[in-house]
Amino acid sequence: MMKNNVPMILMTGLLAASLPALAHHGDAGRYEDNVVVMTGTVVELQLITPHSVVVLDVPDENGKMVRWMAEMGGRTAMIKEFGWNKDTVKPGDKITLTGRKVKSGAPYMNLTDRANIVMTDTGKEIFRTGNYGTNTPKRPALQQGPAPEN
Repeated sequence: MMKNNVPMILMTGLLAASLPALAHHGDAGRYEDNVVVMTGTVVELQLITPHSVVVLDVPDENGKMVRWMAEMGGRTAMIKEFGWNKDTVKPGDKITLTGRKVKSGAPYMNLTDRANIVMTDTGKEIFRTGNYGTNTPKRPALQQGPAPEN
């Protein structure tokens, strides 16, 4: 009787092992290939799992404010890899983001690939993915502090 159950046990084990891979979605085809740069005012930072989100108001071409959401890595990654905390960006802060917009046209942006965030008023970069700079649009250079003295 046990011999007949071996294929079923193996199939159940393979299915169980594949569930974590199915749980996390890829973004292939969901976001535009080209990155865009936009500046807005922070409304809220949500350091959550599976993806942290910055909510911000961005003026459209007519000056009307549009509420955008920008998706980043999960809470743990944002804390460990980038040193973020609940006060890294606060409501009212002006930030400039480089990332990929969702293809549907919704006000939603992905900041997990070829992305960065800069504090607009100071030019301080507070977030950058490892592959930032690949096919990114030209933008003004970041403000630098004084050169170190020799």
